[in-house]
Amino acid sequence: MFRIISGKWKAKKISAPKHFEVRPTTDFAKEALFSILENKYDFEYCMVLDLFAGIGSISLEFASRDCQDITSVELNPKHTAFINATAADLEMSLQMNIQRADVYDWLKKNKGRKRYDIIFADPPFDSTDESKYQELISQVLSNKYLKENAVFVLEHNSRLKLEHPNISSTRKYGNISFSFIHSGE
Repeated sequence: MFRIISGKWKAKKISAPKHFEVRPTTDFAKEALFSILENKYDFEYCMVLDLFAGIGSISLEFASRDCQDITSVELNPKHTAFINATAADLEMSLQMNIQRADVYDWLKKNKGRKRYDIIFADPPFDSTDESKYQELISQVLSNKYLKENAVFVLEHNSRLKLEHPNISSTRKYGNISFSFIHSGE
């Protein structure tokens, strides 16, 4: 279960079916992340890309905060159906575009089509496999998915110390961290 922290649906609790294997970003970490992002971005005018969307915790949070253009990419068909159903129940369907796809394939197929103000990714990678994180960073940056002054937020286990020249900072919240990556433009 997760809850929407703020916005139109503040404090709304959302329960995923018990058989879903997901680990939504904790409320504590999500609240801290959105506090950071709200200080820099006006969500109503942002284009957001949520990679490895899971059951939509981050996407729904953006939608609750009036973001009008959210693309969520998730491979699991049960999860995409759940996000679609939840978005419909909360009258957020017009704000959200849920894509069922492998993130890497989606990034290759859609390069050059759209650029985003905020990209968030919470990949299901093993905490010690830095190569998958580096591949993801490379795909996002080399295919120019970020607008000027945009940010790519990559969630990862705090034990993993990601290094990349475009990482401007990493914030730790318990056992998870957010690395903030900029395009360098």
